[in-house]
Amino acid sequence: MQWVEARRASGLRVGLRGGVLAGLAVLLSGGMPALAAQPRVPQLDSEVVEVLRERPLSAQEKAWRALRAQARARPTDVALATQVAWQALRWARQDGDPRWLGQAQAALTPWWSQPAPPDEVRLLRATILQSTHDFDAALRDLRALVRARPDQPQAWLTLASVLQVTGQYDEAQSACNALKPAGAPWHAQACALELHSQRGEAGAADAAQRGLAELVTRAPRELSGYLNLIRAELAQRQGQPDKAAALYQAVLAAEDDAYTQGAYADLLLDQGRAAEVVSLLKGHERNDALLLRLAQAYAVTGDAALDRSVQALRARFAAAHERGDSVHRREEARFTLHLLKRPQEALRLAQLNWQVQKEPADARILLEAAQAAGEPQAADAVRAFMRRWGWSDKRLEAWL
Repeated sequence: MQWVEARRASGLRVGLRGGVLAGLAVLLSGGMPALAAQPRVPQLDSEVVEVLRERPLSAQEKAWRALRAQARARPTDVALATQVAWQALRWARQDGDPRWLGQAQAALTPWWSQPAPPDEVRLLRATILQSTHDFDAALRDLRALVRARPDQPQAWLTLASVLQVTGQYDEAQSACNALKPAGAPWHAQACALELHSQRGEAGAADAAQRGLAELVTRAPRELSGYLNLIRAELAQRQGQPDKAAALYQAVLAAEDDAYTQGAYADLLLDQGRAAEVVSLLKGHERNDALLLRLAQAYAVTGDAALDRSVQALRARFAAAHERGDSVHRREEARFTLHLLKRPQEALRLAQLNWQVQKEPADARILLEAAQAAGEPQAADAVRAFMRRWGWSDKRLEAWL
């Protein structure tokens, strides 16, 4: 089961923020030069465009190629196709490369447009749609799937994740509750505790921390990273950065996960520890979300690599626009505000992003951009949402 994947899927926007599991919208008006979107044409036949490989294939890479070859030879074998897609999604979460998502979707081509594909395909399609922020389509698939197969814990967890990201907390609670009878009692408890902590009821955050800490001692060991990640994010919302840092470090010690790296980097940036961000993320520039945080750290430390990083991000955003990709708006708003210093454009992007997803990071960039643009009222939708659900997040208090 890919239970843990769903929790990170909404968190890591592959290719730019942080997905996870899936792929990843209009060229920035005034935000990027048109030149950034143009392809580079080699002037000489001898010019090296890219070095594709400097080492032999690993055993893992050989196994992957063999699996894909089998799937291509038997394109209507749903078991092989879903095996390829799940593996591609795991790697997409690990390194944030959107090409894995393309491979996952390509493996499902024979069934992708079917109104009612096989259950496993439908779950994979919903996961990919979730990661491309086509939340309405993902919800249609997930709701249909849990109606037909209420015993599918992965579908319930993915459904809860999408509903939580989009701020539909009441239905998300119902999805959390359905996990236990579906055979995932540990996930049911963690899901409910996290959701309870976000809804701002008196003492909910402290109770959730205690419940999660106790759950870690009882749940299967393979869930410890998942649970500690939730605990770390909750600790940040509670204004406990040292506790959050220790938990992020524990997760990273067990698994090199791009979502956790990005979340930990954000904590370090907030604490003015930019040099540690450079140490953490250098070498991970292939992941757009991590490159953004690395560029922010370079801006603080005065590193000469800043200009190169900004140009790389410009080009990647421009390429996303040409693909019609609107997944990156949160990160794009952050890039535009903090690195390009264009608050009005950042505000526009943050407002568009808030229409789609409503996590603390989405609230923060909208509040920051509205203040920087001299239009604090432009973030009134965030304040209204926070009042409605009783959100409590120490990181947002400066703008409230």
